[in-house]
Amino acid sequence: MRITEVAVKRICLVCLAAALLFVLPGCGDKSPLDPQDPVSLTVWHYYNGSQQAAFDALVEEFNDTAGRERGIYVQSYSQGSVSDLESAVRDAISGKVGAEAMPDIFSSYADTAYEIEQAGALANLSGYLSQEELEQYVDSYIEEGRIAADGTLRIFPTAKSTEIMMLNKTDWEVFAADTGASLEDLRTIEGVAAVARTYYEWTDGLTPDVPGDGKAFYGRDAVANYFIIGLQQLGVEIFQVEHGEMTLHAPKEELRRLWENYYVPMVKGYFGAYGAFRSDDVKTGDILAYTGSTSSAMYFPDQVELDAGSHPIDYIVMPAPVFEGGRAYAVQQGAGMVVSRSDERREYASVEFLKWFTQAEENLRFGCVSGYLPVLKEAGSTEKLDQVIADQGLSVSPKTYDCLTTIFEELEEMTLYTNKSFQNGSAARKVLEYHLADRAAEDRAGVLEAIALGKSLEEASAEYVSDGAFEDWYSAFCQALNNAVGR
Repeated sequence: MRITEVAVKRICLVCLAAALLFVLPGCGDKSPLDPQDPVSLTVWHYYNGSQQAAFDALVEEFNDTAGRERGIYVQSYSQGSVSDLESAVRDAISGKVGAEAMPDIFSSYADTAYEIEQAGALANLSGYLSQEELEQYVDSYIEEGRIAADGTLRIFPTAKSTEIMMLNKTDWEVFAADTGASLEDLRTIEGVAAVARTYYEWTDGLTPDVPGDGKAFYGRDAVANYFIIGLQQLGVEIFQVEHGEMTLHAPKEELRRLWENYYVPMVKGYFGAYGAFRSDDVKTGDILAYTGSTSSAMYFPDQVELDAGSHPIDYIVMPAPVFEGGRAYAVQQGAGMVVSRSDERREYASVEFLKWFTQAEENLRFGCVSGYLPVLKEAGSTEKLDQVIADQGLSVSPKTYDCLTTIFEELEEMTLYTNKSFQNGSAARKVLEYHLADRAAEDRAGVLEAIALGKSLEEASAEYVSDGAFEDWYSAFCQALNNAVGR
């Protein structure tokens, strides 16, 4: 009888051990990978320069450590720009002659990923992450990736960004000392517009013998963000998406505020846009401040280069301005990574690499170079950033560090927002990006022609900033949006 009891106990222990091996993550037969027969994965991205070097270094580290242990080998390739990457992916999906094979993983913004998901080319990632794992990521980043009709995850958040304001501190201090302008004035969009007018008039007054030659103070990258986030701050969701269906909201009163605080200053020369990016315009001395992505911090110049010579400048990083009385919304942006639909082994291996890359230490190391925000909740703090810098002995650009810590400090007070994906979303965003900006550039040219003929700025700009001019633009803008979304 005693022998039987011992035998039973042993059998129970063996069964229990087998059960544990079966259910524990990464144990037993759960992983379809074999370190003796590694799977080779291809990653396409749009990183260049120092960002590409940082990403490639992390890929190499993965291959030498966790990848070797698990049976995964990753090869990364930059496709150049975002548009080049999107074109390469579309060519691969369509089987275009000469196109490369579809990569296992590639960087993608939500609108592009949505388009590819509609073609059935993306893997469902939900089955490869437990609920506990999902909860470790910033909630809004995960929600952005749920672009499938059934709400399952298709975009893996890998590196995010938002917008900040960067300012030429050196030349600002000269202007501020003469005019009494304050950094507090730059907290609101209306305040920025008012300061920009003062700066234009101040610089115009520096050359009294040449009337109408004032300089722009401010510019912004990504005008589409100005529309989406500006309206969100004013209580309007321009693209309201439910169950894949988009309802367009374009209220005249709120859009008038956006028009008055972007188009009008652009036409009058208080704002400017000259080079490919506004950081370029700071370098040439054409503007003093801009709103752009956190990832643009590394491109903020160390000196201003003028025809008459150059001079070094310092910088200030500030939160992006918010509409006066508006809610504290800021844009959530940055491409994630998507996995091509293939087989369990390749999809599983792809997700394993992305999990590794987004762990706090690895993600922050990438962010220290790129200016991108980490995606895990535990990684989004100055304390964690400082810990990783100390532990790894990292050398971090002061601009990038100040940019990241500024956002970490503001995150508790702001809500990050990005609109949900919908059919023709890319086309609709292009309307937001170019419709008003192109009109402003064209009309600014008309103002300059009138000034050259002897008119004052107010006389030259009067027809462009009238109530009738707004009505004309508003009507054309709404029509362009409706055309873009197929209505």
